[in-house]
Amino acid sequence: MRKTLITALFALLPFSVAHADEALLARPEVQEYLNQVSSEQGFDRAELNALFKRVNTKPNVLDILDRPSTSRPWYQFRDNFINPTRIVGGARFMRRYKTELDAIEERYGVPPEIVTAVIGCETLYGRNTGSFRVLDVLTTIAFDYPRRADFFMNELTEFLILAREENADPLSFMGSYAGAMGWPQFMPSSFRKYAVDWNGDHHRDIWGTPVDAMASVANFLVAYGWQKGGAIMQPVNVAGDQIEPLLADKFNLHYTVEALMQKGVTPLTETDPAQQAVLFTLETEPGFTRHYLGFTNFYALTRYNKSTLYASAVAGLADQIRKAYTETKDLTTPQPKVAAKRKSHW
Repeated sequence: MRKTLITALFALLPFSVAHADEALLARPEVQEYLNQVSSEQGFDRAELNALFKRVNTKPNVLDILDRPSTSRPWYQFRDNFINPTRIVGGARFMRRYKTELDAIEERYGVPPEIVTAVIGCETLYGRNTGSFRVLDVLTTIAFDYPRRADFFMNELTEFLILAREENADPLSFMGSYAGAMGWPQFMPSSFRKYAVDWNGDHHRDIWGTPVDAMASVANFLVAYGWQKGGAIMQPVNVAGDQIEPLLADKFNLHYTVEALMQKGVTPLTETDPAQQAVLFTLETEPGFTRHYLGFTNFYALTRYNKSTLYASAVAGLADQIRKAYTETKDLTTPQPKVAAKRKSHW
């Protein structure tokens, strides 16, 4: 039997409709979209109409999208992520969830400090998971941000299917200004592909079940090629006229280390010439740029967030977390705010 939205809509009474965008449903492109998603995904058209009457568009998020944090140079970017708060918090997180992280490493081969660092960079260990209703922001961006409209319209569809699959009220999902959700900040398509029900309760709860969130991060990285025990990145020297084309291709694993060496890249430590790598730069201080090789595990991190700054931050934070976890004796157990589990409304 097809699941519907109707129960969810009756459950929405606590939400104010005073600020709902009444003009939204009058837009032809919105009507066309709702017709399409109803036809292709089996949603009841009238119930979609009722749901979207509750949407509050958020024009302010469009300005945020135009000023991403990764536009800053590395020497400014790194301190926001590799700092005492995230390092100590990460070591405490690893201590609190040692058993779970060890079991996840056994299953997926992703070290506890990497899983921890991703969650630390994304949401400060579950503390800052976002205050926007996911349906509101996805709808806003899909219909009012032409540069990314196709991507976010697909994410909007993925989100509606996700809510149905999880048997949950679509307007109860909270996330970031771009619709990223939970401790790992998954977009809806990533949630549907990679979120894990680790504890076996038939819900992939990345908001209120920490072990689901942690396993989901590891599952995502493995899906993009994470290699157990593999290196992430290392500094190199460069020379010659073939470097710029390599830097322009920094998000694709098209070359082995040996091929890159033939084009003017010189690793500073012994490196397996057969492994794949990308070449990228970091401006480590004003006016000074260093070159690095990023290996397959680096590539996997850039699939999580398509930014060499982000991947470098995760790698650097993970290294510092592991050191603090190993060397510090007086870490106390943190008490992260865990979201209440969402009630079923479908």
